[in-house]
Amino acid sequence: MTGVDRDAALSAALIRLVDTLTGEYDVVEVLHAIALECVELLEVDAAGLLLVDARGELELVASTSEGADFVEVMQLNAGDGPCIRSFRTGTIISVPDVRATGTDWAHFRLAAAQRGYASAYAVPMRLRSEVIGTVGLFRTRTGELDGADAAVAQALAAFATIAIVHERTARESTMLAEQLQRALESRVVLEQAKGVLAESAGVDMDEAFRLLRQHARSRNLTLRAVAEGVVDRSLVIPAAGPARPEE
Repeated sequence: MTGVDRDAALSAALIRLVDTLTGEYDVVEVLHAIALECVELLEVDAAGLLLVDARGELELVASTSEGADFVEVMQLNAGDGPCIRSFRTGTIISVPDVRATGTDWAHFRLAAAQRGYASAYAVPMRLRSEVIGTVGLFRTRTGELDGADAAVAQALAAFATIAIVHERTARESTMLAEQLQRALESRVVLEQAKGVLAESAGVDMDEAFRLLRQHARSRNLTLRAVAEGVVDRSLVIPAAGPARPEE
């Protein structure tokens, strides 16, 4: 692929990938798309993405072939290999000749040979100082990935990281919005309850709030639950003495 062709293909790929991030999206589908783009844009024959889970363990989340699946899983099972090493060190690991790995990575070497892969390249997915996964690239011929391909591989790994962070941020933002809405709703109910209690008990708003809070604490209830009871008249709190359910 010429430089001009590569730039055009990369631009088209980035437009496709950016389009997947608009609105709601499935992060696993995006990661599969990135793995496929690796094979389309780079001089590689297969790709696989490993992502760290909530327990801090790597899991296979996307791949382009059964062969890549097999090699990635064998690395996970063995706890070592170029992709595992890349994750642990946060560095790019290049294996120009799988057969020349010596005594290292025996399981990886055997799995790669069985699937016809002669070289491999692993790129860490970095979120500032944290490594959240790796992109594994596999080729049926020996040799290093050239400089242009290596740069594109790093760009795609960075895009995969962005997709994950974006999805996580969107989810957290939704949770925050829901929490804020509930807080606002609670405040409305509380103000209504203070008004009801101030009227029924003949006290001012400050005293009404004190009574609501005292009742909630003494019975290990939430303030919102007590306020809702007062508003819907299922709970009566007098100015003095214990509260009683309304008949």
